[in-house]
Amino acid sequence: MSDAKAISVLGICGSLRKGSFNRAALTTAIELKPAGMDVTVADISQIPLYDEDVRAQGFPPPVETLRQEIKAADALLFACPEYNYSMSGVMKNAIDWASRPPDQPFAGKPIAILGAGAGMAGTARAQLHLRQSCVFLDMHPLNKPEVLIFQAQNKFDAAGKLTDDVAKGLIRDLMAALARWTRQVQSTG
Repeated sequence: MSDAKAISVLGICGSLRKGSFNRAALTTAIELKPAGMDVTVADISQIPLYDEDVRAQGFPPPVETLRQEIKAADALLFACPEYNYSMSGVMKNAIDWASRPPDQPFAGKPIAILGAGAGMAGTARAQLHLRQSCVFLDMHPLNKPEVLIFQAQNKFDAAGKLTDDVAKGLIRDLMAALARWTRQVQSTG
């Protein structure tokens, strides 16, 4: 058994709907996380629409909370739904708020992305757009495995439990890879 400090991961779900497939996928990731990893989930539901005039007066409390949670986490896990071929507005809004100066907290963070969608591409296009933002903000996205749960309506039961063994395996592998990636990034940082 290792004496290494547990890896703290902050989960950010881009859907506010309680019964969303992405929230359910994030819950599955928490259940399948490796030993030595702690995952908490950010609440982005109270973050107002981004407004530079508001920011000029200071960060609203929900934004400041998110910024501090990001800063304290060793890594981030995004559950990324796809809306109109891109990431959701609430996810983009949370990223836009949290990334504003001073001291934007995303820089240097290892991250992983998963997503579940009704279509055949899962959330591939949304994840690509999220990756573009991550690169600009100096995050370190994990490349593989990709978790693109397609036809999600057929892979979760009525209680929101993931029933697809392939998807579960990919999520388990993603969480193990995030642990390794976080240790690697921390050792070179």
